[in-house]
Amino acid sequence: MILTVTLNTALDITYRVRSLRPHASHRVSEVVERPGGKGVNVARVLAALGHEATVTGFAGGATGRVVRERLADTAGVTDALVPVAGSTRRTIAVVDERSGDTTQLNEPGPQITPAEWGAFLDRYEELLPSASAVALCGSLPPGVPVGAYGNLVRSARALGVPVLLDTSGEPLRRGVAARPDIVKPNADELAELTGSHEPLRATQDARRRGAHAVVASLGAEGLLAVTPEGRWRAAPPARVHGNPTGAGDSAVAGLLSGLVERLPWPDRLSRAVALSAATVRAPAAGEFDRAAYEELRGRVAVTGEVTAA
Repeated sequence: MILTVTLNTALDITYRVRSLRPHASHRVSEVVERPGGKGVNVARVLAALGHEATVTGFAGGATGRVVRERLADTAGVTDALVPVAGSTRRTIAVVDERSGDTTQLNEPGPQITPAEWGAFLDRYEELLPSASAVALCGSLPPGVPVGAYGNLVRSARALGVPVLLDTSGEPLRRGVAARPDIVKPNADELAELTGSHEPLRATQDARRRGAHAVVASLGAEGLLAVTPEGRWRAAPPARVHGNPTGAGDSAVAGLLSGLVERLPWPDRLSRAVALSAATVRAPAAGEFDRAAYEELRGRVAVTGEVTAA
């Protein structure tokens, strides 16, 4: 079982409009709802790849009930969310059909009480021994300690469970110091962490801060990985247009599944890039286009070198 942690779960709502214009009324041509939040998206992709995934984090209110109902219908995903008094957030993606661009609106999430945080920690400790790997993903809702991910990384490492961290800002800074096995920032998050806008230099600096391996998401340019075994770049064969919501989460699923399957780094990266690109092509947030994935997986360009640790 792969465990994914989503402290700020969401109901992802995708609206499609013919053309998005400021200060105008719009007729929505299609509405799609999915359980969301970064770790939930990761779990759904892992399940589609044939891995058993368990989701934990928080869910509350009417929105939280919808998220849990939808998760119950997702084959291969087990719901281990902790109930809270506050209401789970919604995220709204508005897709402009004419341009292909997406506008994203994200709510902040519920206030988490100390008792609710303690209940989550108990659930996490119960689940860890059965996990083959852990993904710690996304933002922290109000009330959760800023150093939460650092503590969760240390708990996983104490049991020998490999852990991937995908967050930003101060939670990322503190989480990296706890020495996760993989960190997956995007270019902006990496620059904020290290102060460098040069991807290779910033990725190497992030490793020196404590991460065992760093895989930086460079948007349309793919992934850059610096690991003890070597460093590589992986890029899709062409720029992909569509809805980018969840593309980074699909990349995380590719990296995690590759880790559990003990694939070499170039194979992990090509899978992650193909999944990410196939997610951009999918019509709804947090899904991936399987036909596009099968087409792309053999066409991802991976270049790099094996180095000493």
